[in-house]
Amino acid sequence: MSAQTQFSGGFQNAPIDAAHAFRAAMTVMARPGEIRTVSGSEPPAPLSVAAGTLLLTLCDPETKVHLAGATDTDAVRQWLAFHTGAPVSDATEANFAVGTWQELGLLSQYRIGTAEYPDRSATLIVECTDLRQAGAALSGPGIRGTAHLSLPDISAFQGNAVLYPLGCDFFFTCGDKVAALPRSTQIRAEG
Repeated sequence: MSAQTQFSGGFQNAPIDAAHAFRAAMTVMARPGEIRTVSGSEPPAPLSVAAGTLLLTLCDPETKVHLAGATDTDAVRQWLAFHTGAPVSDATEANFAVGTWQELGLLSQYRIGTAEYPDRSATLIVECTDLRQAGAALSGPGIRGTAHLSLPDISAFQGNAVLYPLGCDFFFTCGDKVAALPRSTQIRAEG
């Protein structure tokens, strides 16, 4: 990886780009099933623009990041270190994990918080090939009536929701699109 590649791809106007991305991230987390566009970063492959933008926005030197599968490259590690200072860790210690659903593996390996500190859980950034407001039916806080979202494994998300107030939270990314699924959301299969 060249120094030019390592140092490029971050926010052009960090305060403004990060503020817009943070607002989009918090909006989709507060409104499960909603899809927003985020931009501002140009991360190395295979990270999508949305995943890279989330990492730049939400990570700092105190944030442990697990790079699953194909995302665990020298280019991604160096880019993440340069732009955020976030250390790469294994799944069991991660605050954030990023990869495809298959690469992320079993949810049981990620932190789900404790009764005293339910916020000390992992947030998974799931890279998707398709992201649509169709498929699984979502209900709960932040949703008027029912929302829909294309989820890779409905039963796994239902099992995670049963753990509430413990459990993992999720962002789903595809290109420059992002959606979220907090642990408080109830999920049922449609069809």
